[in-house]
Amino acid sequence: MQLPIDEQWTWQQAADKWLEETVHKKDRRNDKAKLRWIGQLWSGKLLREIDRETVRELAKRKLRTAKPSTVNRYLALIRAILRRAAREWQWIEKPPYIRLEHEPSRRVRWLHPEQARALLEELADHQRHPMLFTLATGLRAGNVLNLRWEQIDLKRRVCWFYADQTKNGEDISISLNDSAMAVLYARRFVHPEFVFTYQGKPLQRLTTRAWYKALKRARIKNFRWHDLRHTWASWLVQEGVPLYALQEMGGWKTASMVRRYAHLSPAHNLRYAQTIDASLATVANLGEF
Repeated sequence: MQLPIDEQWTWQQAADKWLEETVHKKDRRNDKAKLRWIGQLWSGKLLREIDRETVRELAKRKLRTAKPSTVNRYLALIRAILRRAAREWQWIEKPPYIRLEHEPSRRVRWLHPEQARALLEELADHQRHPMLFTLATGLRAGNVLNLRWEQIDLKRRVCWFYADQTKNGEDISISLNDSAMAVLYARRFVHPEFVFTYQGKPLQRLTTRAWYKALKRARIKNFRWHDLRHTWASWLVQEGVPLYALQEMGGWKTASMVRRYAHLSPAHNLRYAQTIDASLATVANLGEF
């Protein structure tokens, strides 16, 4: 039922209603944390008082302690709530225009094979195996941590994740290459339910103190566990895997998300560039130049 426009609706009421209607949202916990911070600044503020300048001031304040990309997550949440307040709940006439912060392109961080080898040598088995599996499959940390044997078919060489387990909210299946299979066979009888464990219990974290100490010993700086996924993608592109295939293998929702790896294989368009050579040969004798 649509609620009538009322000038007395507050931001807190809108935030509470948003949380009620998004109870099954995967990142609801993150929404709650953001809304707590916003609520400290907009406590008691009426929705009709929230205009472009009000949002701009909030963004400026958040920029003091956060990166533009983080601020944009807050702005996107505010925008979504105000749009719903106008279009679905009919609490306000029209949501204000919200301009997102400019996000500079981030450099893709990846390891060369010799760096990966050095890091692996510094890790214990309970971390070495997840790292190898990530490099072999490109899976995100959460999927590796929570991987269960019931999700794996060793005979068909595939593992799968349901929509509520993936970032893009869609079911995905992962083909298991020889490297991934070697890790799984090494772990096959370690635990009856979970693939990756430590001292009989499922791993809770991958970026532990031991991980950071291993990075230091391997002389690798500014590197996150998620960068292993970037490493996987970078190696594939450099071996000539087309971007459309990489997108499907990595479970990315849009092609723009894999374009960041395109520069790593500039030669992948060479065969297309060479198709004009035959035509140019009829125009000029290039041997004269």
